[in-house]
Amino acid sequence: MNDGANRDATKRSARERLQAERERQKAKDKRRRTLVVSAAVVGVLGLAAVVGLIAANTGKGGSSAKGGPLVAPSGATGKDALAIQAGKPEAPSTLTVWEDFRCPACKAFETNYRDTIHDLEAKGLLKVEYHLVTLIDGNMGGTGSLRSANAAACAQDGAKFSPYHDVLFENQPEETNDAYGKNAKLLELAAKVQGLDTPEFRTCVQDGTHDSWVKKSQEAFRAGKFRGTPTVLLDGKDIFADQANPLTPQKLKEKVEAAGKGGPGAAKPSGSPSPSASPSPSQASSARSASPSASASARSGSKTGSGTSSSGGTSTTSSTSTKAASDD
Repeated sequence: MNDGANRDATKRSARERLQAERERQKAKDKRRRTLVVSAAVVGVLGLAAVVGLIAANTGKGGSSAKGGPLVAPSGATGKDALAIQAGKPEAPSTLTVWEDFRCPACKAFETNYRDTIHDLEAKGLLKVEYHLVTLIDGNMGGTGSLRSANAAACAQDGAKFSPYHDVLFENQPEETNDAYGKNAKLLELAAKVQGLDTPEFRTCVQDGTHDSWVKKSQEAFRAGKFRGTPTVLLDGKDIFADQANPLTPQKLKEKVEAAGKGGPGAAKPSGSPSPSASPSPSQASSARSASPSASASARSGSKTGSGTSSSGGTSTTSSTSTKAASDD
């Protein structure tokens, strides 16, 4: 009798142990499934966060880490449509200017030569091809070169490039002050140009519509191995190369007028930049005091510019002499 009871008790104990083991296994499986689902949710949320971060870093206007779609401003010309042209297309002489709106030497050039250039443009004797670069952003940090160049390209879309270009140089902040990195400042200055401050212009500025185009222009500047800004070429020849006979606004006027008449001083198009572009003595003497970040070094083997150095980390600026301005 006791033996039968003991066998029954043993069987119940085995069944209970088996049932308990099954319950433990079910609980273990449930925990595993919970962990798998949780991990999947975390993975999805993490992916969403990464996608959101990428989207945030693309900037407005659909730009990407590589700069987004390249949108050239209206009427852009030259190789890869990287130049903004001012003056009449049929003008016999072409002035090619590489500039940075944060560059003090570029402002000095514009201050001294602007009236002469505009006069020659009005006479149909000269057209200017402007290439906008971001050299100071690279040397000093900030985004003012890029933001102002994009704004100028937006002004070109509204057929207001020349006056806005002049306003940006006339109101240029100190080289170390990245005021042009703020779109609000660029829009404020646009109010100085009649008819420029439109909804279309504001959207273009705020969205960085031409950012990739500006970056492409900077790449072309680097590929050209120019040392600095401004780099200024008249019919493909550097107009600051002859240090023994420094250029002045008056001499530029005479060269262009002679070319227009086909005279002995006529400039001959060369189709390619001169391998040297050294500043005039008066520019070189001014360079040391024109910028707080002056540097005498540049890339080895590079073409010489007449203003801000493209060598990494610092910049060299120059200005045209007072005599050059008075000769206009």
